[in-house]
Amino acid sequence: MMEEKLTYEAAWTELTAISKEIENETISVDDLAEKVKRASELIAFCQGRLRATETEVGRIIDGMENQQL
Repeated sequence: MMEEKLTYEAAWTELTAISKEIENETISVDDLAEKVKRASELIAFCQGRLRATETEVGRIIDGMENQQL
């Protein structure tokens, strides 16, 4: 389950580490499915954070533009 206080940076770091393990073939076959599942969760988390940030930045920019009118 995804921790409530997971940050984008922490998720990205963990995802990078998993990716390197898979690329370097240092991960056991027994752990592969678990790591791929975790990577999928981390990707979804990161995508959600990016979308939320994009939306918030858009609101801020719209607010700034409306103040200048």
